[in-house]
Amino acid sequence: MAVDGVAVTAEGFGLKGPRGWAFRGIDLVAEPGALVAVEGPSGSGRTSLLLALTGRMKATEGTATVGGARLPKQLAAVRRFSTPTNVAGVTDLDPALTVGEHLRERALLQRRFGDSVRALMRPREERTAEAKLRIDTALAAAGLDREALPKGSRTAVRDLERLEALRLSIALALIGRPRLLAVDDLDLKLSDAERTEAWALLKSLTVAGTTVVAVCSEAPVDAVTVSTRPENRKEEETDALTETGRA
Repeated sequence: MAVDGVAVTAEGFGLKGPRGWAFRGIDLVAEPGALVAVEGPSGSGRTSLLLALTGRMKATEGTATVGGARLPKQLAAVRRFSTPTNVAGVTDLDPALTVGEHLRERALLQRRFGDSVRALMRPREERTAEAKLRIDTALAAAGLDREALPKGSRTAVRDLERLEALRLSIALALIGRPRLLAVDDLDLKLSDAERTEAWALLKSLTVAGTTVVAVCSEAPVDAVTVSTRPENRKEEETDALTETGRA
């Protein structure tokens, strides 16, 4: 599944909410097809940064450019080619639905809201074949074998292992063929072996061309790494106060 990824850059990127800064002072340069790791502890603004880079949250300081679109002004443009997944409270899987139901629902939504009007006018047989191709291609790219699941496509999400659920979330996102895939909490509750598998999956997607941004507690050495650790934020705020004092 070859995809043209997007370049992602940021300079002094920050978001301030009612309770203070979610993240601040983010600088980033990533080429198309790069693997970007947003590293930091839970609660340090990692998810907010992920959503801001995909046009789902509006930054309040600095700028970013994603696929040529400028943030925070061109949020809608970035949303058209980026997809966040595995985000708690935003893209949750329904534990009562089966794997097959999730896949069919996402393919239907893609056909209705993601495809062109011309594509909707094609014969039903063609549209059905296209949906099946999208699903099969996304599953293969995510490394999820339905036949290996306890009940195949009829396996409920609640019965999936953590890594299997992560693969399903990624497969659902890939049905839309995003140029930028953003994965939250990649390494949450994964064993060391599972974490290695998860990073290998994301790297395989970048090899196919997709730019990937992933939130994690510890980044791999070969990723473009952005840190949201609180100590970094304190250093930036101290520097800002020092500069203000000098002025």
